[in-house]
Amino acid sequence: MSEKQSRRELLTETPIPQLIIKLSIPTILSMMVTALYNSADTYFVGKISTEATAAVGLVFSVMAVIQSLGFFCGHGSGNFLSRMLGANKLKEANEMASTGFAVALIFGTILAVVGNIFVHQISGWLGATNPDTINETENYMRIILIGAPFMMGQFVVNNQLRFQGNAVYAMIGLMCGAVINIFLDPLLILVLDWGVTGAAVATVAGQITSFTVLLIGSRRGENIRIHFKNVHINGFYLKELVNGGAPSLLRQGLAAVATLLLNRFAGQLGGDAAIAGMSIVTRVFLMMSSALIGFGQGYQPVCSFNYGAGLSKRVKEGYFFCVRWGFIFLMVIGTLCFLFAPEIMAWFRDDPAVIEVGALALRCQAVVLPLSAPIVITNMMLQSMGKGVKASILAASRNGLCFIPLILILPIFLGLLGVQITQTCSDVITTCISLPMAYSELKKMR
Repeated sequence: MSEKQSRRELLTETPIPQLIIKLSIPTILSMMVTALYNSADTYFVGKISTEATAAVGLVFSVMAVIQSLGFFCGHGSGNFLSRMLGANKLKEANEMASTGFAVALIFGTILAVVGNIFVHQISGWLGATNPDTINETENYMRIILIGAPFMMGQFVVNNQLRFQGNAVYAMIGLMCGAVINIFLDPLLILVLDWGVTGAAVATVAGQITSFTVLLIGSRRGENIRIHFKNVHINGFYLKELVNGGAPSLLRQGLAAVATLLLNRFAGQLGGDAAIAGMSIVTRVFLMMSSALIGFGQGYQPVCSFNYGAGLSKRVKEGYFFCVRWGFIFLMVIGTLCFLFAPEIMAWFRDDPAVIEVGALALRCQAVVLPLSAPIVITNMMLQSMGKGVKASILAASRNGLCFIPLILILPIFLGLLGVQITQTCSDVITTCISLPMAYSELKKMR
């Protein structure tokens, strides 16, 4: 049996529950570890001051922009190359892999240079107000921006490996970076007393490690190799990159805008304590939803490969399997978050003002957490099938079309409470948008 045949048989013949579990376990671990080391900065910086915690929360918007561009290139190239592999078009798959990687490095370099030039202005836009918070925000952001090319590059290679069915090595690459980050955080922040600078250095060191390990892994076995000669930045590949990656760009990019607005209104209505509280809530739910995202990412190569091979029954079976078990899992997690909200907040920052703001927001979001299952899985199915317009609309809904109007309106009438319940209201409305979209595409595959 050839390597090409083994991959095709794996993705088209293995029973769906068994296949998704096999592919999703590494991606769930990858996403949870990534969310854990993203939260590690918040945890250890929380031992310094409320201003430092607020600064890390403010720069999260910048990191979301970097991630959005990385996922844009990673999902755009990964979706396309997986469909091409399903259709046995190896030339197109090889060229897209190299092109997506090259575009990510270009974006990352531009962002690193421009961001550092205007770092002071960006700090103001993010919502930093008092001198201590502004100083901490700039120190953290400068180093994070330097790591932008590596951060984007690792997302591209990681997603390309996943879409080829090699989720295990994709997991190993991310976990190597996570171990480095988690090890360096307490050393640099608490032992060497580098403060937020140490947190940023630890984060970038982890990203460089993941970038290196993943790039080496992409050259092993049957994986598609990234070669300079295969880079073709032309209309055809850019169009496919946009078609497959736009939903990720909108989802992650609008999350950055949503976080920026969230921090600005929280700061105006509750000061640094409110910014810190909402930032912790954001990180906690990123960690909680990471398992669902990992589960969905295990489904994506199954969806795109089988859709490309014309096996629509397997696409539908995988969708319902993921929605059903994702909903149950998030219902359990949401219940725990609701019951232990104050304790969770105190674990990150033992400040009564921070706990008061964050605990209520945490409970409000925990109530609707299970709704993330149909939202996320529907979005991933549409994106993996190449339904770029529908996937983009849905991706833009949760943190854009629904969230942004709500964050602009609710605080006017409800004050800080409006900030705390915005995400909850947004999730309910987005669910009402996602279900008809899922039905329309599943109906076509009867």
